[in-house]
Amino acid sequence: MPRPADPAKRADLLHRIRAYVLRNGLTGLSLRPLARELGTSDRMLLYYFGTKERMVAEALSLDDRRPLLRFRDVRNSTDAPEDAAGVRRLLEELWEEFHSPDRRAVMPLQFELMTASVLHPDKYGPLMRELITEWTDLYTPLFVRLGMSDQRARNEATLLVDATLGLLYASLADGDWGRATATFRTLLDRLESGWTPDGT
Repeated sequence: MPRPADPAKRADLLHRIRAYVLRNGLTGLSLRPLARELGTSDRMLLYYFGTKERMVAEALSLDDRRPLLRFRDVRNSTDAPEDAAGVRRLLEELWEEFHSPDRRAVMPLQFELMTASVLHPDKYGPLMRELITEWTDLYTPLFVRLGMSDQRARNEATLLVDATLGLLYASLADGDWGRATATFRTLLDRLESGWTPDGT
């Protein structure tokens, strides 16, 4: 019977993998050079994480300061917004958090993941779908709370997620965060008036 994985060693490996991937990116990521730098073997990495893609997914999610985690806390608290203006304020706060130096360091890697999911959908497609689903699942209850049906709320959430991702990655490409912020606020200007309960 195989010996169970050591949780402490796995957690330590995951933190070091995250640091390596942030330094080197996903392009050309190979298990052997990674394992060599970590002082282990590619076989051991597969033992702990199953696949390279799953290892990358866990490394990217290993961040307790992620804006979406704070967003989830607010959404589930007694401070959750009750009206369209409150939803807008929460979305604007989330947008601002993506501008922090820590976030900008991680976002190029997310952009690489998005590209990899298009070029290699069998390997990285599920990871990108998980990321988009996480965002959409967080946003949808906000719109349900405003009196929308589940389907309409999910449509609103999908529109916001897709538009936000586009603006974030365009900003990485041209470095013009001011333009992206102005555009995001214009988007909210157009959408907020439509965040009304069904039947109104």
